[in-house]
Amino acid sequence: MKLLRILAVALFNVSAALAAPNEDPVQAPHNEEAPVPVAATAALKLLVERQRDLLAQLDKKTTAAEVEDLRSQFQELMFNYDDYLKKYPEVAAGYVSYAMLLSQPVVDQRKLAAAMLLKANAIEPNLPLVKNQLGNYLAEEGRPLDALNYYLAAVQLSPKEPLYHYQIGVLLFEARDEFLKSGSWTRATLDQGMQDAFEQATALAPGNVAYAYRYGESFYDLERPEWSAALEFWRTLEAKVAAPLEKETIRLHQANVLLHQQKFAEVLALLETVKEPILQTQKQKLVAQLPVNSAK
Repeated sequence: MKLLRILAVALFNVSAALAAPNEDPVQAPHNEEAPVPVAATAALKLLVERQRDLLAQLDKKTTAAEVEDLRSQFQELMFNYDDYLKKYPEVAAGYVSYAMLLSQPVVDQRKLAAAMLLKANAIEPNLPLVKNQLGNYLAEEGRPLDALNYYLAAVQLSPKEPLYHYQIGVLLFEARDEFLKSGSWTRATLDQGMQDAFEQATALAPGNVAYAYRYGESFYDLERPEWSAALEFWRTLEAKVAAPLEKETIRLHQANVLLHQQKFAEVLALLETVKEPILQTQKQKLVAQLPVNSAK
């Protein structure tokens, strides 16, 4: 099962699909009773543009030495943000943009980034991007119950953003033991919450195969896997994709489900259609799980 998930990540470019939603801190909502000065917005726009330019340059670097050459420029940008926040301490978007910079691996100041986000949250409590980023930080710090509260707040503020639903599903799955230890959750409620979150993300982004793929996998993650529902899902998804590699990857999932249902002849028939070289290792793993007589 793990290899199937690894293949899915490579195939559907999950990292791109799950990138942060298209929210620009410069354009973030603000308190109308305390409007952001025009000069503050213009100055922040320049900082954000510089930030994007440096990150674009960083993306093209291939060696540690090349990355090191950019560190001084990132440091200078951090000083510029410090100056900006001293001049405009009540502009929430400034703290958000700075937090995004501090969260980058090349800077790696996550605790300071979280502090910036908390400051932004205090100034403007209705920014879903801030709630989501605070949830990410708390999840990474091993505080899933606190993280969930921020993710739920992000969903409440922006219910049509699929990423926020997706992250709830991931959190409920990855931190299942912590939620169960709290005594406030049962395995049944966790399973339901996880699957509902993945299903909602898929519904909100129907063209995003990565979300759909994770929803399909969620049928396996239940305490009592729903094999029939999973098979129906994968068959429906196969009909929606066109690329041979995508179709064959999905057939591997179908074969895995049929294997659990002990429909061995159907498993063999499906596996015979899997021809892509990259899928052969996983195909053989499934073949090895067939009864000896069936595999002949």
